[in-house]
Amino acid sequence: MPRELNKRQQQVLQWVGRGCPDGVWEGTGHKLSCQALHSRGLVKVSRRQGQWSVALTKAGQQYLDHGSHPPEQPRSKDTAPAPQAGIQSPDVAKNEKSGVKAVAPVPVQQTSSLPRKKTKTVTEQLLEELAEAGGRVVKCEASGRETEKWPIRVAAARRSGKIPETKKLHAGWCPDGYEIRLVDTPAWRLAVLPPVPVPARLTTPHPVVKALQAHPQPMALTKSVQGRAFRLIHALLTATQRLGCAIAFGTAESAPAPHRRRNGPPHFTITTQGQRCDFLILQEQDRAEHIPTKKELSDAEKHSWVRIARYDHSPAERLRICISGGSRHRADEWADTAARPLEDQLAEIVQEVGLRGEAAERKRLTDLEAAREKRLRWEAAMEQAKIDYAETVRVQRLEAQEKAWRRAVGLAEYIDALYLHTQTLPIGPERDEAEAWIVWASGHVQRLNPLNGTLRLPDIPEPRADDLRPFLHGWNPYGPGF
Repeated sequence: MPRELNKRQQQVLQWVGRGCPDGVWEGTGHKLSCQALHSRGLVKVSRRQGQWSVALTKAGQQYLDHGSHPPEQPRSKDTAPAPQAGIQSPDVAKNEKSGVKAVAPVPVQQTSSLPRKKTKTVTEQLLEELAEAGGRVVKCEASGRETEKWPIRVAAARRSGKIPETKKLHAGWCPDGYEIRLVDTPAWRLAVLPPVPVPARLTTPHPVVKALQAHPQPMALTKSVQGRAFRLIHALLTATQRLGCAIAFGTAESAPAPHRRRNGPPHFTITTQGQRCDFLILQEQDRAEHIPTKKELSDAEKHSWVRIARYDHSPAERLRICISGGSRHRADEWADTAARPLEDQLAEIVQEVGLRGEAAERKRLTDLEAAREKRLRWEAAMEQAKIDYAETVRVQRLEAQEKAWRRAVGLAEYIDALYLHTQTLPIGPERDEAEAWIVWASGHVQRLNPLNGTLRLPDIPEPRADDLRPFLHGWNPYGPGF
């Protein structure tokens, strides 16, 4: 009867059943447990070329499925155990002596174990996890080494072909760890694009093509590729013009360096829904190993600043179409390849122009809506600022009245003291002057006391821009755009 597995051995067996993922065990203690499982026939440990590996056996899979060892094969009572090599049982020896042929023992048929479950790949596990989590998961394992493997696993998942065509896998680092999202593929990527026909000959070229042809070396292209370039441009301009795009001629003489191809002036422009797209037609270059001349070698030996070029560049028969301006969707450049010439890619360029125009229109409408909402918020802030300003004026007027009242009350008390003092003076000029002063002071106190006037809400003056600024909380009183 095989012994039951302890908790550590069960954990190691489950780890082997999951495909031996990295970052679970520290040290080599799990390898000793694998050796114990190997002796029980649950796993198979191998060491080939210095590499240690372990695999699950059928018995190990059955233990994982049922939590127990496979049942032992019952031995028939009528069947004797097979004799060892070189040793005959007494009955066999007796039969040989009597000339009776011994019957070979019937081998015991082994009971087939349950079929092994197929281990899911990392990609399949990731897709299932994304489906259960609503399309977004963040990987932040306790082991940093395990988290760092997810960019490689995501790249492998993209190459596996198991992601549906209608889905796209996005991944990147975020503050919480490594974020993985499964999003819907944009409809424009799934659209079937009608091919753009390229004429074999230009009988009636587009006006922009005519302007390009008028130059001796248009777009700095060699003679061998000029005809094809004109036909490609004609097909592109004709297809976009049918969609309502505006086309304008640029320049025919510029050819920026390959490392500055986006900085050169455009050969022509296509404008759709207010979005201008600049186009450049470039000729690719072939690179070959440069063989230094005797003069170059001599100059390099004489002067330390002389540098011999490593490669020679020569014009190729391939073309490249560069587009700039607007929001990028598919690409910014399209080039001839062995599998896809530019003739097969014109439909994508036409779609790209339309997509950039649609994106520009959406942005324009979004900006208009944002500006409208911003103005509404500014107008609301201005109205509230005027209310706050009026309230502040009333408070200031009230505080001024309270201050004047307290001053009037204090002066009235002083006038009473003056009157009592005047009564003690002898009749004469001094007393007459004191009484005259008391009369004037009493009138002044009467005018100073706000309670002697009409009490009503004060008139609010028309506020100036600077008067409202303290109440706008960052808004500019002259408008939302300032």
